[in-house]
Amino acid sequence: MIIVHHLNNSRSQRILWLLEELGVPYEVVRYERDPATMRGPDALQRIHPLGKSPVITENGQTIAESGAIVEYLLETHGQGRLIPPAGTPDRQRYRYWLHYAEGSAMPLLLLKLVFMRMPQGPMPFFARPIARAISKKGQAMLVDRQLKTHMDYWEAELSRSDWFAGPEMTGADIQMSFPLEAAAARGGVAGPHPKIKAFLDRIHARPAYQRALKVGGPYEMLK
Repeated sequence: MIIVHHLNNSRSQRILWLLEELGVPYEVVRYERDPATMRGPDALQRIHPLGKSPVITENGQTIAESGAIVEYLLETHGQGRLIPPAGTPDRQRYRYWLHYAEGSAMPLLLLKLVFMRMPQGPMPFFARPIARAISKKGQAMLVDRQLKTHMDYWEAELSRSDWFAGPEMTGADIQMSFPLEAAAARGGVAGPHPKIKAFLDRIHARPAYQRALKVGGPYEMLK
């Protein structure tokens, strides 16, 4: 039996979604973030030394990292679903977006989150205006221009097809859902990015996505 070690408001939500799309039986072990620090509990370190989520266990194996989990589940339980045929251009696109999501997109969005939360941290009252100024300048100089470049890139790719790796949804779209949802929460997708908004509307309407939300519990992107 697959066990998903699920941390609330985390990337593990998309692993639940993938399993619902595949119709594979699984169990969920829940963990809650510390409301003050937003960190996962120490109990997660008993599953994996880094104490991160998502992590799954099956048949004595412990598998971490979203991309590795997606690849494992599709190879082991997918039966050819949610992955383009080998040797095709769409398969190469699938591989690229599967790794781009965490390798290129999420570091930028994490930096965006750090700058957004900076003025909210504990500090003397006289330091708060300085923190706000640093946050604003840091976002403008280090994040927002790059984020726009990435979002324009996503928009262009989604103008080629409804999905990132061809005409059908794949595991790459599940992997890319988190960066796009984070961008919507932290950077905004209104105006010149209608294809991104349409992509989010499509995935949110999928029955498997909605079932995963019921299983995972209330889900809100950190911002």
